[in-house]
Amino acid sequence: MLYDLVACPHRVWMDLYGDPAKRDPIDPFVQLLWERGAWHERDTIASLRRPFLDLSLYVGDEKQRRTREAMKAEEPLIYGARVSADDLLGEPDLLRCEGKGYAPIDIKCGAGEEGPNDDRKPKLHYAVQLALYVDVLERLGLSSGRHGFIWDINGEEVAYDLTAPQGVRNPTTLWDEYTSCLTQSRNIVQSQLRTLPSYSPGVCGLCHWYSACLAEMRKDRDLTLIPELGRSKRDAMEARIPSIDALAKADLGNLITGKKTLFPGIGIETLNKFQKRAKMLSDPASRPCRNEEIILPSSALEIFFDIEVDPFSKHCYLHGFLERRGGDNLTERYVAFFTNRVTAENEEEAFAAAWRYLQESRPYSIYFYSKYERTWWRVLQSKYPSVCSEIELANLFDPPLAVDLYTDIVRSKTDWPTNDYSLKTLAKYLGFQWRDPHPSGAASIEWFVRWLENGDPTIKQRILEYNEDDCRATRVLLDAVRALKPAV
Repeated sequence: MLYDLVACPHRVWMDLYGDPAKRDPIDPFVQLLWERGAWHERDTIASLRRPFLDLSLYVGDEKQRRTREAMKAEEPLIYGARVSADDLLGEPDLLRCEGKGYAPIDIKCGAGEEGPNDDRKPKLHYAVQLALYVDVLERLGLSSGRHGFIWDINGEEVAYDLTAPQGVRNPTTLWDEYTSCLTQSRNIVQSQLRTLPSYSPGVCGLCHWYSACLAEMRKDRDLTLIPELGRSKRDAMEARIPSIDALAKADLGNLITGKKTLFPGIGIETLNKFQKRAKMLSDPASRPCRNEEIILPSSALEIFFDIEVDPFSKHCYLHGFLERRGGDNLTERYVAFFTNRVTAENEEEAFAAAWRYLQESRPYSIYFYSKYERTWWRVLQSKYPSVCSEIELANLFDPPLAVDLYTDIVRSKTDWPTNDYSLKTLAKYLGFQWRDPHPSGAASIEWFVRWLENGDPTIKQRILEYNEDDCRATRVLLDAVRALKPAV
């Protein structure tokens, strides 16, 4: 419950009180996540070179009783534990004896920390799980301290100090975050808190309540349907501004005092931006517009670039390029470099082929959507420096001939009458249709894993067509951006 609450408190509420008939089917990618997590846990345990007590075959009260007995006997390492105290229940993957107490360990098929390499931080959704286990152990008098560990996908043991400040400017500890989440979840369980849905494409898309929540938000004209206006900003505004339409009609002068707005964390410029977007969403006749002059390169050859990556194996399995010459869509040609196995050799070969293709195609302008491609090619360059140098790669992505349409153009210089600025949303708004009925990057990953399992050529073709359509969608968006008129 705490793990889900970190991403979306309303999911917790819906799991408790929502109509089960309104649940969406479990997404195949989510099922893959579960499978990958189970595989990784089994592989990790199988590779342990130390003795441990295996309680994984037991369930419920029997598992809990045996866990208590094992801790009383001071077993050094317990796998598949179950602990509870008061209204808290947890099943840590491992409990490790440290003196007279135990520390919890969870096995994760993701990285143990997040953020840039020079400033890695614990993941909050991992931290609240570990803190729950520690809290239970404390209440049982069996904790070795307020800390725990994550065994991550890289084979690293990442320590989580739950009592340390999270930063120089943020004295809040992970334990503080845990107790806040615990209070919120208790209030939801006890019906003292009625949460509201919040639109967040990266979180909502894979949730089994997505359709039900989206219908409710559209009915209520929820503020989070405005791009970049998230849950915290909505919660700060809703007492005075309860809906998109209310914001569109609001006299902002009544919401500003001096150089500040009445809403914490929302400046005057941001409030004006949100009202402009609210007006667009309230007017069926509104059209996308540009807020400043947009200068784009003029090249005889344009290349639209999109990659596919399996985050579980950290393997880039497809580099896709769509060529267009002279602005004529009839000249389009799709070029793809696909890996047939998840090996370093195959990944390097595909990267090298993609790099040669770009070098041999010069001169051109290249377009992509978000920093994902650039970020991953930097990863690949560091793994395979013989393919290209760091300087050569930096030159490839150097403006003005390399354009990140999302960061450099759409997000910073345009407004659209849509609920988000994802490539899928904008291209569909412009009338583009993917050939696949369920197109998404997550789906592509699931298809790739299934293709590795059975080698079905129709699955590989599905991946290639999806990637090609992503490239074409980028081209459609570019043409629309070039045609945008200034905001009135």
